[in-house]
Amino acid sequence: MKYVIASDIHGSAHFCRLFEQRVKEEAPQKVILLGDLLYHGARNPLPPEYSTLGCAEILNSMKEQILCIKGNCDSQVDTLVLEFPVEADFAFLPIGERTAIFAHGHLMPAALKKGDILFNGHFHVPAIEERENYTYVNCGSVSIPKENSPHSYLVLEGNSLTWKDVETGSPFLTATL
Repeated sequence: MKYVIASDIHGSAHFCRLFEQRVKEEAPQKVILLGDLLYHGARNPLPPEYSTLGCAEILNSMKEQILCIKGNCDSQVDTLVLEFPVEADFAFLPIGERTAIFAHGHLMPAALKKGDILFNGHFHVPAIEERENYTYVNCGSVSIPKENSPHSYLVLEGNSLTWKDVETGSPFLTATL
């Protein structure tokens, strides 16, 4: 299966529209959103074209494809404008013989086993690292990237990971699980 994984849209209708275009180009079976969809958060600057309702409208147009994880800037009131569930702290999917755990990043799953793959957003920096008991993967941020990283999303297909620039759709990092 092909998944598009993204996080930290933070209410930017501008970058949400670009992300929607990339999703159409990628044609994944599922879009996994790792939280912080509508609000920018107290520590972040306002992103370009800040519009929580504009983002909700764009994301609702993809609701049939979306699996969503709750971020630290998401709240129960978001369920009033989003037409897909946004309350789960974690999701688990098999990838071959391994388990992928999807989380925003502000909460950690209780126990990660050897071989698990943890997919995060929250830190706004694309990454893949082998840690003591698991592989850590960060998809970066759609609208407020940090550490000079591009506005990004991640494509997971089989065991292949490809980080892409939201603005251009161009890959900038690849890895194999």
